[in-house]
Amino acid sequence: MGGGTQIGKVRGLGPAHHGSHHWLLQRFTAAGNLLTVLYLAFSLILLQDLSYPRVMSWLSSPSGALPVALLIVSVFWHARLGLQVMIEDYVHDAGRRFAAILVLNLAAFAGAATGLFFLLRIVMLSAAASAAGAAAMAQAAAAGAQ
Repeated sequence: MGGGTQIGKVRGLGPAHHGSHHWLLQRFTAAGNLLTVLYLAFSLILLQDLSYPRVMSWLSSPSGALPVALLIVSVFWHARLGLQVMIEDYVHDAGRRFAAILVLNLAAFAGAATGLFFLLRIVMLSAAASAAGAAAMAQAAAAGAQ
């Protein structure tokens, strides 16, 4: 009995249906990386000085923290997509491929989470410092009024 053509036997098998989506995601994350890096570069150029307090205050503002957070997520996502392609192309054993992609996913998630954690820490420390400064100014004003 005929089993059909060779192409009929393999049609629908393999990762053929996900390639264009994966390719588009790589391009979108690359474009996002480019846009956020350009925004951050121009923002830093437009700062009056690059002293530590000035950069920290800029980074703790929403116009600094949000693009950095987007850049962190986009860079780790883009790296994960690129490394996944390499693993799929060069690791032929299914068990090792699964393990490598699992480690890759964990590393990408851990890297992005760590970057976002430290960014959140910068924002929170800056907010606490500005609140302490405002409280000290209010206390000084109250002492001066007496």
